[in-house]
Amino acid sequence: MNLIDIIMLGIALGVDCFVVSFSQGLIFTSKRRINSFKLALTMGLFQGLMPIIGYIGTNWIYNILISYSKYIVAFIFFILGLHFIMETFSNNNDKIHCIDFKCLIGLGIATSIDALISGISLKLTHSNLLISCLVIGILSFIMSGIGFWTGNFIKKLPLKYLHILGGLILIFLGIKTFF
Repeated sequence: MNLIDIIMLGIALGVDCFVVSFSQGLIFTSKRRINSFKLALTMGLFQGLMPIIGYIGTNWIYNILISYSKYIVAFIFFILGLHFIMETFSNNNDKIHCIDFKCLIGLGIATSIDALISGISLKLTHSNLLISCLVIGILSFIMSGIGFWTGNFIKKLPLKYLHILGGLILIFLGIKTFF
């Protein structure tokens, strides 16, 4: 993947960070600066580190997968994209309203599962791991901060459109692997 593709992937993965941070921004009225920073830092770190696990895990089965890599990458992005879009229409409106260490770790893991899986795609497309992880982590940090403050100040945003956009970006990346 080239840098533009990695940026698009980072934005798509950052949508979950934005949404979770947005919901947190709706709730918190005290210690907003420190809470938004802790949340954004957690999101950025997890989103930036999880692709490394997926990338390294792919080494174990790399020789088996390499001949099918184009199809696997397309499938992963397509499934992730559909998952994002389907989340939009689910009735699961559970919101986590905590910011302690245990909760931050839980939020970080929950929002970065997609990033873990994207690490496989990074390996199969021979993408630069360091640059990819930095871009994904930084974009997730920024999007998390923006989400928190947007939720804090605006209090209402059609989040389903963000999930659909994130899903469409992932599907586009999956289709692009064939060209």
